[in-house]
Amino acid sequence: MANPTNNSEPPNADEQMNNKRRRKKSIVWEHFTIETVDSGCTRARCMQCKKSFAYISGSKLAGTSHLKRHIALGICPVSRINQKNGEVLALTPHSSVNGTQDVNDLPRKRLKSTSGSNHTSFFQDRCRYDIAKMIIMHEYPLDMVECPAFLNSVRALQPQFPVVALDAIERDCVGLYQRERQTLLDLIGSVPGRVNLSLDMWSTYQSVGYAFITGQFIDDDWKLHRRILAVVLLPFPDSESAFNHAILSCISDWNLENKLFAVTLDESFANKAVRRNLRHLLSVKNPLILNGKLLIGSCYARVLGHLVQDALGSLRETVKKVRDSVKYVVTVDACQERFNDLKLQLQVPSAKSLVLDDQTQWNTTYHMLIAACELKEVFSCLDTFDSNYRITLTMDEWKQLDVLCTFLKLLLDAANLLTGPTYPTANAFFHEAWKIQLELKHAAVSDDAFIRNLTRPMHERFNRYWKDCSLVFSIAVVMDPRFKMKLVEFSFSRIYGEDADHWVKVVSDGVHDLFLDYVVQMLPPPTFVVNGDGGFLKTDMPEEETILHCEILDTEVPENEIFLSTSDELSDFDVYISGMTSHQNMKPELDQYLEESVLPRMQEFDVLGWWKLNRKKYPILSKMASDILCIPVSTVSQDSVFDITCKKMDRYRCSLRPSTVEALVCAKDWLQHGSSSSDYLASKTVVKMEL
Repeated sequence: MANPTNNSEPPNADEQMNNKRRRKKSIVWEHFTIETVDSGCTRARCMQCKKSFAYISGSKLAGTSHLKRHIALGICPVSRINQKNGEVLALTPHSSVNGTQDVNDLPRKRLKSTSGSNHTSFFQDRCRYDIAKMIIMHEYPLDMVECPAFLNSVRALQPQFPVVALDAIERDCVGLYQRERQTLLDLIGSVPGRVNLSLDMWSTYQSVGYAFITGQFIDDDWKLHRRILAVVLLPFPDSESAFNHAILSCISDWNLENKLFAVTLDESFANKAVRRNLRHLLSVKNPLILNGKLLIGSCYARVLGHLVQDALGSLRETVKKVRDSVKYVVTVDACQERFNDLKLQLQVPSAKSLVLDDQTQWNTTYHMLIAACELKEVFSCLDTFDSNYRITLTMDEWKQLDVLCTFLKLLLDAANLLTGPTYPTANAFFHEAWKIQLELKHAAVSDDAFIRNLTRPMHERFNRYWKDCSLVFSIAVVMDPRFKMKLVEFSFSRIYGEDADHWVKVVSDGVHDLFLDYVVQMLPPPTFVVNGDGGFLKTDMPEEETILHCEILDTEVPENEIFLSTSDELSDFDVYISGMTSHQNMKPELDQYLEESVLPRMQEFDVLGWWKLNRKKYPILSKMASDILCIPVSTVSQDSVFDITCKKMDRYRCSLRPSTVEALVCAKDWLQHGSSSSDYLASKTVVKMEL
């Protein structure tokens, strides 16, 4: 019997058409099946949602474009759910020439599947982690994952990567924040010393504010860390207790109940009532260290910014003339050429280029003024070569600008301490601060009326800051073995003259009082119990420790205290000598440090490294140095040191949940400093957080 499949007769035209239709090469058929409704009518049914679509009706072929859109654009509800769950879709649209999404332009060949579902899942997890990290580090909006341009870019790189929903990428960002937070929480928990806080406030376009709380501490390897710990929404930022809530929530969230040392604020938002409330809070949370008095009420960077504004304000019209002159030269091409030619003719040696300043960054104004002053001869002659240039500055005005730049340079050098790759320890600020105080004090009583009028408001402002912070600055520089009390004595003699001894004694007493607080903390507290026989007290602390504790506190041993001893008198004598020796070895530790010669002054000196090497020699003093040296004197970040205006939260971030804002801001700060989570391949885990 002949096999019908071996028919050697050539097929007719209709059979050829049917065979062509049966050879379906489009990848949509991985998601659809063909169903025959009746003769001449065939429909395509989605294998996921079971919805039926037109395909062939008589001689009319509907094509596959609408089927592709059903899968690729997430119209299919089952497909959309699978994408959220991380399943890979083989059907992926490409981008058209004009950059818009073109779902009809599909690859002709099918992509090879990856080896194993675990590998595919991990690949997707890693990509989502990288997208979340990119959004955090570059402050992109979360909804960029729904932007067609972003989707086209991702699909061009990896067609199998699924579309990430907005709520999913938000969970990824918060999950990354939670991983980084746990790492930082473990680090802070292992810190042997205390943690200092600085508090800054960002305004918004609404009537709320955000408190940025930054922690600064030294780890057990004597490395200084500065991290944003919290971003707290303040519904009523003008309230006197608003910042108390922010500080308390930060203390609770980061387990700082017994670790808080000092708090730094800024007077621009913290008035006297706010500072009074926070000082009371600090005395409760940190009663053992100078009764919680370590509250710095002014930000170093903001004070310098205010001084610059005072100086520029006194020469407002002259500075505007310079700005207009520079604007004319740098924006008019023909004028710029004439200016450079005139500079060559006059043989002006300056190598500086004219750049228009950014009026929100005071350092750019300084650089503009200093360049203009070096080219003042060219500006003075420019009007003779360019009839359109009609701005003139007199020689007196140029001299005043030279004086202005001298004082701005003093402030610029002080501010540059905060712009380095690492945050400086507190001892570094004393050097610039006392020079500013000295120069402004002398200038404020200058015989030159212009200098006197220029610097008097500046000195009044900085003198208030010096009175508030000089003790902290001084104690910090005493912890520098290159200077100790010697630099305090030298600088105070020049600042205070005949009254220097009084202020030196204030610093010396402050250092000794602070050291005494640390000595007391290291002693076990005495415990007295009433004797059952009535009236007599005895302690469960050894006798020598009780005597030592009372001597350190400058108190007397209770008269009715009875020490029962079963040893002979010479044994008691040995105990007495042991207690005295311990006392002598403990109390003079600070005096021993101060009496030793200062180290040779070196430009590159690691003060924390020195204390790390000498912590066994000075066990108590090293703990005190660790806490003092990491006190933050500024509340702003490194990129905001020269800002004249206060920071403002943009409208997009204000629209996010406060917890999401905190996650995005903190995670960016932590990732910039490096962390274990950056090595994502090592863990191969994804933390999913419920919002």
